[in-house]
Amino acid sequence: MTRMAATRDGYGQALLEIADNPKVVVLEADLGKSTKSLHFRKEYPERTVSCGIGEQNMLLVGAGLASSGFIPFASTFAIFTERAFEQMRNGVARPNLAVHLCGSHGGTHTGTDGSSAQSIEDLAIYRTLPNVVVMHPCDDVSTKQLTKQLPELGKPSYMRTARNKTPVMYDGREDEIKIGKGMILRDGADAAIIACGVMVSESMKAAESLEKQGISVSVVDMHTLKPLDTDLVKSLVDKCGAIITAEDHSIIGGLGGAVAEYLSSNCPAPLERVGVNDRFGESGQPDEMLNLLGISSHHIENAVKKAQSRK
Repeated sequence: MTRMAATRDGYGQALLEIADNPKVVVLEADLGKSTKSLHFRKEYPERTVSCGIGEQNMLLVGAGLASSGFIPFASTFAIFTERAFEQMRNGVARPNLAVHLCGSHGGTHTGTDGSSAQSIEDLAIYRTLPNVVVMHPCDDVSTKQLTKQLPELGKPSYMRTARNKTPVMYDGREDEIKIGKGMILRDGADAAIIACGVMVSESMKAAESLEKQGISVSVVDMHTLKPLDTDLVKSLVDKCGAIITAEDHSIIGGLGGAVAEYLSSNCPAPLERVGVNDRFGESGQPDEMLNLLGISSHHIENAVKKAQSRK
């Protein structure tokens, strides 16, 4: 049976595992229980700063700490990180300070919190900022591995995590996960699905169903949206000739946008983008949201067939 886990738990565990570095500090905005940074706070209260419900202040406190040689990890809900965009831009990204921001509960898969709490634009927003690495891992294992690599990154980052449990993809493959390098989870020649976050497991479901229909599909976990692994994208175009992107995020500016930008300038190929189509979400269960917004596995199947027909 497939193990299920939440990516936010991988983030919380990683903070504990990098705590032996005395420069690592954690910043919270009253949501440590939800983002899972509370585990670090309990063990290392002297290296945890509670900034209250003040995300703008949290980012600038992080900037000050980073400029003083510390390695700050700041977290809150993805939607609330957007309140501090100006501080992330001018206080963190512009001076290229290594502050690591984690936005939990991202995307419509958050479900019953409703559209006001469902960030569908966070990845696009942070992808526009120079110097900032942008990641959206698909399971707790990859979240933990990517987070553990951040102290050596030397530049700012934004990572989106999720509340709800998703299938674990990487048990036994931990050492292969690297910032900036997509991972091939399934090999096929007729089309390639490039996905991130919760949509990786949906893409695997779609690929398994398509295989029964005689269609061979590659599935790639593109956990790092910026810098995009363009070498891998190019190899998928050469091999498969048709690309599908899948994300629980607006199709404007997210993973689909990043892949489209690369393809249009370098190696044009049929592309179908599965994502939230320029609308807000609603309140509902996670699976209900994926179906309502047209991003569940059978919608990915249809997109594969459409892209394949355009070769």
